[in-house]
Amino acid sequence: MVELKLSKFFESIHHTREGRPYFKAYAAGEWVESAEWTPVYSPIDDSVIGYVPKLTYGDVDKVVGRVYEQGRWSIRNTPGYKRVSLMFRIADLLEKYSEDFVQALVLNTGKTYPQAKGELNASISRLRDSTLDARKVPGEYIAGDWDQSTLETEAIVRKEPFGVVLAIIPFNYPLFDSVTKFVYSAISGNAVIIKPPSADPLPVLMFAKVVEESGFPRDSFAVLTLPGKETDPLVADKRISVVSLTGSSSTGRHVLAVGGVKQYIMELGGGDPAIVLADADLDQAAKAVAAGIYSYAGQRCDAIKLILVEEKVYEEFKKRLVEELKKVKVGDPRDSSTVMGPLISRDAVENMMGAIKDALAKGGVLLYGGRHLGGNYVEPTLVEISSHEKLAEMRLYKEEVFAPVALITSFRDLDEAIKIANGREYGLDAAVFGKDVDRIRKVIRYLEVGAVYVNDMPRHGIGYYPFGGRKSSGIGREGIGYSVEYVMTTKTVIFNFKGKGVYNYLI
Repeated sequence: MVELKLSKFFESIHHTREGRPYFKAYAAGEWVESAEWTPVYSPIDDSVIGYVPKLTYGDVDKVVGRVYEQGRWSIRNTPGYKRVSLMFRIADLLEKYSEDFVQALVLNTGKTYPQAKGELNASISRLRDSTLDARKVPGEYIAGDWDQSTLETEAIVRKEPFGVVLAIIPFNYPLFDSVTKFVYSAISGNAVIIKPPSADPLPVLMFAKVVEESGFPRDSFAVLTLPGKETDPLVADKRISVVSLTGSSSTGRHVLAVGGVKQYIMELGGGDPAIVLADADLDQAAKAVAAGIYSYAGQRCDAIKLILVEEKVYEEFKKRLVEELKKVKVGDPRDSSTVMGPLISRDAVENMMGAIKDALAKGGVLLYGGRHLGGNYVEPTLVEISSHEKLAEMRLYKEEVFAPVALITSFRDLDEAIKIANGREYGLDAAVFGKDVDRIRKVIRYLEVGAVYVNDMPRHGIGYYPFGGRKSSGIGREGIGYSVEYVMTTKTVIFNFKGKGVYNYLI
């Protein structure tokens, strides 16, 4: 039985009943409960580790009103230098209570301790790197003498916050994605409402306590535990100016349909291709590709799902990749020897198993894995397919299966590999392994993706380098100094000095 035990600092945000914590939601300065509660499960053993309020839109309507009427001005009227200092204060508090956050991430998301510490450290770094976002906030000056019609005028282009940003958080990085959306939204002067993932909301509620403790304007921030079916009215609410979503492509399409005309920044489905050229360092490439498959059990938008290997080295690379996958120990993430923990839920397991069955029925050959090990635990899996026509029919090719499973096939001609990689509806990232700069450069030019990793697995990290998708993989770009552009609007102010003697053009 998994049990979450937090330090006294978090006592005020939950009460205990029958040995389980009942957490409150953060309603723009108030910690609130509800008439109904939603259980929160640990993917480690499916035990209930807590409960959160099952809010309705009726519960949060007044909260949105308070954020809109008061909170969006409270944060906007907080000087920029103070907004930066608040980010550093929040980072210090995350560091101070790091053990609590690591424990919550391990128990609620199923991450290993190194993975949980990595997410926490990335969150702390993201807060402290807010100074890089702040550089993009100032506006511009435009002289009017570059066109005859605007002589004796000049303009300033102001960057202003939209107002209220709704951040919809995925289950795979609940703390980091909450932190990063909070940082770029608030540093530019927006109020922030977070809709945490239903599967693992506890790290996000704990983050709300840290934000409150930092002195951040209380009416400028909320974490609302709405079930998915209650989120549509919030997305459509005209008081929400920006929706920042990380999630599946289907969820993105639904949010666009519901939300209507407003600003969006979306990092959606992925599942990346990796192209291995004949002159690649096969050992290094096999290690990187394997990690791209099994890291956090493949539950990453930038996980590798399709491997295209040049025919000359196909058999050798395939053998080395299988050897790397065999090294992966699957088990309880609390065990220090575990490399890959569980999937987030039984539904995720069933989806993976169904996709593997579909691939095998269409001519795929199981090279490694494919077994359900009980509970939410599965083996990392590699499926080989020789027919490119059959490949295009498989769910593992057409869909993003959020699990540690990938397809592998060979190619003779580089154009063929590029065509197969571009044939998926997703265009988040890609990886290419090799030494020939000319061939690598060709791959970079023709791949329809947002980022190409050369001789490495795709990894977004803290967003130091911008990332984001094409096609069904998203709108806009995540990244330090890039996302902030999508939560600000421009206001142009033109000054007319005609006849005032300010300018004396030689014309």
